[in-house]
Amino acid sequence: MSRFARMGRVFFVEEPLFDSAAPSLQTVLCPQTGVHVVTPHLSSDVDRNGVLRRLLSEFFEQMAIRSPVAWFYTPMAVEFFPPEISPRAVIYDCMDELCMFRGAPPQLRALEERLLARADLVFTGGVSLFEAKRHLHSRMYPFPSGVDVPHFKQARDLPGDFREHSQIARPRLGYAGVIDERIDLALMDEVARMRPEWHFIMIGPTAKIGEDTLPQRTNIHWLGMKPYEDLPRYFAGWDAGIMPFALNDATRFISPTKTPEYLAAGLPVISTAIRDVVRPYGELGLVHVVATPEEFIAVAEQAMTRDMSLKWRERADDFLTTLSWDSIWDGMNRLIHGVVEAPPRVVAYPSHAPGTEGARV
Repeated sequence: MSRFARMGRVFFVEEPLFDSAAPSLQTVLCPQTGVHVVTPHLSSDVDRNGVLRRLLSEFFEQMAIRSPVAWFYTPMAVEFFPPEISPRAVIYDCMDELCMFRGAPPQLRALEERLLARADLVFTGGVSLFEAKRHLHSRMYPFPSGVDVPHFKQARDLPGDFREHSQIARPRLGYAGVIDERIDLALMDEVARMRPEWHFIMIGPTAKIGEDTLPQRTNIHWLGMKPYEDLPRYFAGWDAGIMPFALNDATRFISPTKTPEYLAAGLPVISTAIRDVVRPYGELGLVHVVATPEEFIAVAEQAMTRDMSLKWRERADDFLTTLSWDSIWDGMNRLIHGVVEAPPRVVAYPSHAPGTEGARV
């Protein structure tokens, strides 16, 4: 673990589960990371923010948490952060433009303005998001998606018939990630129609769209969510990694983590024109960018026969050395220490709007 993580305890507050008549917090220590995972259990008819504030206030008192580093993944969490706590530093890890997602709470943008006014540091999950928001904070820094290279590199040496793959013919083109409004289902359906001999492996949970909207063809295989540790075994059986994203508000600023994961697995990658994929991956020739079903098919046919060359993999591997999670954390860590080692300041938090997610402290 990093020097910062060794400074003290890390508590990660999960989203609440509405499964208990008596509100409570359940804390589990992760043996791999040493992180304390705190899960609120609430009743569905409670004042969510008020109860969460009370539970966390009592928890902070019990754990003797006085002046923590407060790390927010969503502006909604400021609504249940205990107001009597004065963080040593406030970090806003802005991973996506959440207000553009389907079903985003209407108060999200106003809450983000409040969090930005209180944050000491802001990290963005990609360069395009940084460019869109950099004028909002004087200490904002882009940190595009990283990758656990050794984990995904296992795919290069594993057999290609893991579980469901043993019953699916090749070629196999695969996607691993959330399946929601960001996926271009029409593009998927048309490519599958035009190439019935190709098989499309879709791994991940479905969110915010009905399963009845998913194209149903014999060569599209919706396998659902799979454990992270099994992903290299699935990738080993693919002939290409695909990112068939729709170009809409929800994808305007995304920086897909799966891009470097596919590359680490040694897969040729085919994507629609997501800005943080085009630049730098497309410009470096590491990802094929397409716009139409016809382009997708032409590029895939070429990529699946040529891109597995040793020279191509060497170029991908050279680029991936800059994207390890350790190197990303080292960059964040230096910035955090610059704030933590400065004199503490008092930060007040509002507490009057509904919220849904958690904060890391």
